[in-house]
Amino acid sequence: MEIIKEPSELIKYIKRRKPEFKSIGFVPTMGALHQGHISLIECSKKENDFTICSIFVNPIQFNNAQDFILYPKNQEEDFKMLENAGCDLVFMPSAEVMYTEEPRIKIDFGSLELVMEGKFRPGHFNGVAIVVAKLFHIVQPDISYFGQKDLQQYLIIKQMVKDLSFPIELRSCPVIREKDGLAMSSRNQRLTPKGRPIAAKLNESLLLAAKLLENSTVESTKAKIRDFYKNIKEIKLEYFEITDSETLMPIKDVKEHKGIAICVAAYLDGVRLIDNILI
Repeated sequence: MEIIKEPSELIKYIKRRKPEFKSIGFVPTMGALHQGHISLIECSKKENDFTICSIFVNPIQFNNAQDFILYPKNQEEDFKMLENAGCDLVFMPSAEVMYTEEPRIKIDFGSLELVMEGKFRPGHFNGVAIVVAKLFHIVQPDISYFGQKDLQQYLIIKQMVKDLSFPIELRSCPVIREKDGLAMSSRNQRLTPKGRPIAAKLNESLLLAAKLLENSTVESTKAKIRDFYKNIKEIKLEYFEITDSETLMPIKDVKEHKGIAICVAAYLDGVRLIDNILI
């Protein structure tokens, strides 16, 4: 497994070797890897001749400076996991080479960035879009892989790829969960031993809502989920939404939509967790 840190070096490497490959798969990450990330590497390995993973904690997508500082890092373990998974190359740039100066461009995603994550993390998706666009230009992948857990992020990138005509296919891969249902996330490392089992309540609430929607209205279901969280004093609910799975706009009647996304964000042990299911 090769490791490259300079964008210019990777561009030259890709230009030299791309004729050898029918396709290049790309998995962008912020490190602190877990089995969810590795499942993306495995998907890429199945579909491509060459797989690249980036590790870059992107400073401009954090609207909470403390969250950026506390974001977990484990470089040696990350390298070991990627090598065991058969990753061919790791791109690991510094913030200094990715941003020689502060980006001035602003990308507007309309209503898609005004709900849920966009509503509670203003500017977050502009930072995500800028770094992913830069990575796409440097890596030049044929297919790029993202986890469903970050559903809104995937839809933002999908919109960017469409609007800016990136010659790249996107794949959204299923959420990988712990045995108790908790969605795997790098942030889970920051949970306390006491808080960790409580975190599984997020997935429990999603499954409960899906069950309730079989016989209840959207508003009635959301009210029952709010009551569910009122009984869990350790969790501070930020949002719980039942939305169209493509637009992420709140819905009134599940029968009027082809796909439904049930999404949640909450704080536990001072750690912000998100999850979703599609029905």
